[in-house]
Amino acid sequence: MDKIRSNQWLKLGFITAALAVIALSINLFFAPHGVAAGGATGLAIIVYELAKIPTAITTLVINLLLLILSAFLLPRATTLRIVYGSFMLPVLMALIPTTKIVADRTLAVMVGSVVIALGFTMLYAVDASSGGTTVPPLIFKRYWNVKTATSLFVTDVVVSSLNIPVSGLEAFILAIFSLGITNVAMNYMQTGLDRKRMLHVFSHQRLGEINRKLAEIPASHVETMLVSGTDDGAGQDMLLVVIDQQYYKYALHVIRALDKQAIIVAGEVAEVHGVN
Repeated sequence: MDKIRSNQWLKLGFITAALAVIALSINLFFAPHGVAAGGATGLAIIVYELAKIPTAITTLVINLLLLILSAFLLPRATTLRIVYGSFMLPVLMALIPTTKIVADRTLAVMVGSVVIALGFTMLYAVDASSGGTTVPPLIFKRYWNVKTATSLFVTDVVVSSLNIPVSGLEAFILAIFSLGITNVAMNYMQTGLDRKRMLHVFSHQRLGEINRKLAEIPASHVETMLVSGTDDGAGQDMLLVVIDQQYYKYALHVIRALDKQAIIVAGEVAEVHGVN
């Protein structure tokens, strides 16, 4: 990925591929079923359902208007970053035929959500953007300090709500469902599928024994560290345990069997470095 980021031609090709994936998701899964799941492309689907204007044309018009807005209200670097995506996405949407390859509406939305998540993940990996409704959240962030994630979510929900008068309540529910699937899929794509559990274990009397027992569990890594948080510098030993998901419940059983009073703080981690 570093090689792609450092080479402008490779980066441009990668961005184009990502935009093609997004265009495929729209033209093969969302547009054929009339489901607008947020974004400029979602608005384009709504317009097509109402006036039969091709989604590529509407997406281009929306992107151009928001690009002009960005040029006036956002830093030049931000505007330049979204120029290519703003133009190329509608071009690719025009080149890829709108085809219903999945007859079931719900299945189409599910598959389309994962496909579009892949496209956006590819874009974010090289700090690129498809333009469109990503612009208003940046403006809200700069001038009113509104979190981009919040305003982007609100924007997508507003666009999705237009499904109700145009395509019906079912389309709206599927659009909201799609936003959730896309968010989860992007999260896993960006942080990896091989997630592990991390445990922080405190025990006043049995920490050494817990340490030895947990170290015997397959695919586990146990470290002992001193936690110091008092004014006089006194502290307490803590076990930091990284373990595969399938052994999580067993690890809890081991700890509770040795010390019912042990304090356990558990969480999920996406990446672990320095562990064999």
